[in-house]
Amino acid sequence: MSQDQHKKARAFAELHKGPGAFVIPNPWDIGSTQILTGMGFKALATTSAGYAFSQGLKDAAVSRDMMLAHAADLAAATCLPVSADLENGYGDSPEEVGETIHLATGTGLVGASIEDFSGGADGIIYDFNLAVERIEASVAAAQAAGFPFALTARSENFIRGNPDLDDTIKRLQAFEAAGADVLYAPGLPDLDAIRTVCQSVSKPINVVMGLSGSDMTTQQLENAGVRRISVGAALARTTLGAFMRAAEEMQTGSYTFIDDAASSADISQYMRG
Repeated sequence: MSQDQHKKARAFAELHKGPGAFVIPNPWDIGSTQILTGMGFKALATTSAGYAFSQGLKDAAVSRDMMLAHAADLAAATCLPVSADLENGYGDSPEEVGETIHLATGTGLVGASIEDFSGGADGIIYDFNLAVERIEASVAAAQAAGFPFALTARSENFIRGNPDLDDTIKRLQAFEAAGADVLYAPGLPDLDAIRTVCQSVSKPINVVMGLSGSDMTTQQLENAGVRRISVGAALARTTLGAFMRAAEEMQTGSYTFIDDAASSADISQYMRG
């Protein structure tokens, strides 16, 4: 653990104390990391799907070694705190998840998230007791790091075909009791559900934009009790969406997409010399 990593970790912890909510956007490579850093954001988070797409892979097809190496590259490319999306921790058992968090603490990261979903096309939501044991092991590994490594515990119900708010809250409350620093339930359907979740726990809540509710504003989320707002793979998908539309237009014989392109000078101001 370097002094720089410790400083970033302290800054990240302070952001979660408020006041209000902060936006933690999700770059997918070094260039997008440098752009977001230069634009004045206070912290960044990796995106498992965005990185997978950049490697020509489907989401959840990236190995632990690949993801940790990627996270280390992004952490080294910015002066900002970086937290990582580590999916299910690359293993079902508490021991495997704990080892993943242990490895993550040595990459320059200052935080990571762990899901209660096993991953893959045939994945399942982990049994409640196992899900809690996995977070307990993750917290133990984070606390052994020697600096405040922020462990985010995710309840995946709403994006895995089980939109059960009561069970989601039960899991988040248990994750909080297990020592998680931040709580996260992606895909909550509306502000009422978000407000209910925020009122049910005392730890900071992360809400992801880009899955649903794109009409919600930072102010509305803050008023509901949200402390941290991420966008997952939305920036990467937005970029790839523009790329695909441009490619489709070229196939029709026109090039008007160029009018919306950023200039080389605008991009270069954030790049290294």
